[in-house]
Amino acid sequence: MANAHTAVQDRDDMLIEELGFDDHFHEHEHGDKYKSNFIMKYIFSMDHKIIARQFLITGMIWALIGAGMSLIFRLQLGFPEESLSWLRPLLGKWIEVNEAGVGTLAPEFYYALVTMHGTIIVFFVLTAGLSGTFSNLLIPLQLGARDMASPLLNMLSYWFFFLASIVMFYSLFLSTGPFAGGWVAYPPLSALPQASDGSGTGMTLWILSLVFFVISVALGGVNYVTTVLNLRTKGMTMWRMPLTIWAFFVTAILALLSFPVLVSGFLLLMFDRSMGTSFYLSEIFIGGQALDHVGGSPILYQHLFWFLGHPEVYIIILPAMGLTSEVLSVHCRKPIFGYKAMVYSILAIGFLSFIVWAHHMFMSGVNPFIANFFVIFTLIIAVPSAVKVFNWITTIYKSNVRYNAASMFAIGFVSMFISGGLTGIFLGNSVIDIQMHDTYFVVAHFHIVMGVAAFFGMFAGVYHWFPKMFGRFMNETMGKMHFWGTLIGAYSIFWPMHYLGMAGVPRRYYRFDNFDTFSHFASMNKFITIAAIVTFGFQVLMFVNFFYSIWKGKKVTSKNPWGATTLEWTTPINVGHGNWPGKLPAVHRWAYDYGKNGEEFVPQVEPMRDGETEDH
Repeated sequence: MANAHTAVQDRDDMLIEELGFDDHFHEHEHGDKYKSNFIMKYIFSMDHKIIARQFLITGMIWALIGAGMSLIFRLQLGFPEESLSWLRPLLGKWIEVNEAGVGTLAPEFYYALVTMHGTIIVFFVLTAGLSGTFSNLLIPLQLGARDMASPLLNMLSYWFFFLASIVMFYSLFLSTGPFAGGWVAYPPLSALPQASDGSGTGMTLWILSLVFFVISVALGGVNYVTTVLNLRTKGMTMWRMPLTIWAFFVTAILALLSFPVLVSGFLLLMFDRSMGTSFYLSEIFIGGQALDHVGGSPILYQHLFWFLGHPEVYIIILPAMGLTSEVLSVHCRKPIFGYKAMVYSILAIGFLSFIVWAHHMFMSGVNPFIANFFVIFTLIIAVPSAVKVFNWITTIYKSNVRYNAASMFAIGFVSMFISGGLTGIFLGNSVIDIQMHDTYFVVAHFHIVMGVAAFFGMFAGVYHWFPKMFGRFMNETMGKMHFWGTLIGAYSIFWPMHYLGMAGVPRRYYRFDNFDTFSHFASMNKFITIAAIVTFGFQVLMFVNFFYSIWKGKKVTSKNPWGATTLEWTTPINVGHGNWPGKLPAVHRWAYDYGKNGEEFVPQVEPMRDGETEDH
């Protein structure tokens, strides 16, 4: 332990000398302008806090784009008879106008919108925007480190994400349109450029973009894991780390182990597309003509994709779980219930996430005996998730909750995770999943338990740590309006979809008004579309609140405005590069001492008293 601390202190001294942290804080305390040009401080910054802001703001922009796409295809589903000519200035030729002047969304572009919506939200918003933001912001601050283990690699991780964003954004403006084969990119649509317009250049750019994205994830993941293992301050044992850090740590490990498998799948896909190989293709006919591809299997791609795809679910949700745990404890003014059980459940979820991928493939002709294996472990993974839910509810129970935007979104996360998780029990059973898989029931489950719940965790984190990021508070009235609008709106969108799914309404269809079987659900589709539009409006409200508060929000006047115990609230209000002036703080206790020794909260930096023991 002494050797480890010596290594950390040596690293600390080196960073102080190389980056001039002490000089920066000296200048800051005297009100002088930090002697660094704008580009190096805010654009190509190696300060983990600035990089966190870059991830957050880029992710927010992508969220608006991705959500906007969903509104366009929801208009098509909810109002198939209405003219969309008014969208022609935005979408151009993708709005087809007939002789009567009625504009409809081109069917091929509908699938492109669905594909890009899924890709953007899953990867660019809920992976990079959520984990990239809060892992960067909190890992050094809550562990008592000056910065990440490699600030340079940290900067590059953002810029590879930005490069991925540019490539993906460019693909939206191709004359043939962006990739339109679904966000999971199943062959043969993804493996044959001639299969459709959306399988051509748009697909190539889609793959290139995601390869850059995986490089970003790998650079970030190596940094996160190394920082957690090597740069904890004196006294910060693994069992004193906040649950946020445990969640980010396991998330980074999952990403490092699973995303390279996706790249290998993409590599074989590019071989099939460009070099005439047959990894995924066999006995394919296009226009009545047989292609030369023989011997491949599209199921191989599904295995490679979902080996990433299911850990990806937890790469998204684990950070939200960690943020929720921290926010609930702080604003309920109670220690998190069952700290070690929460840690073990995070570890169990991480392990089990790698052995349940084929529950996405029950419709792919998986051997029934093998399917039983995946059913069992899919149901088992619900156990550590249930432990977390139980502990959150127990933390909230009989607590003195501060009902602000952060705590309300954290409680909303618990609600969403419970309701979405319960529907997963149905889909985890292969017999029921065969009936439900290609219906809106899966869409509803997936969006509530992973999409909306992850957003709620992200929103809780943004409202809670905004004062640390920008030195100001977000507007609480607008924050509560955002919460209630999003909670009611999200349930209004996705709960009706469960009933659509149970009635057999298939997903991925362009319109339903031509089917007698499904046409009587038209009013429900209209309701869902209207709810989506209203809910989107509340996200715009949050967007306005966020950027207004950066410059005009109420200023923070205390280092620790929430009365929290963790180390990030011991830094100066306007944190410089290096986080703490002088020596790093030492840790003497776990992260959740609330209501102890007659005090409302006891920070981690306060030494233990005679005879006092750690509660966990």
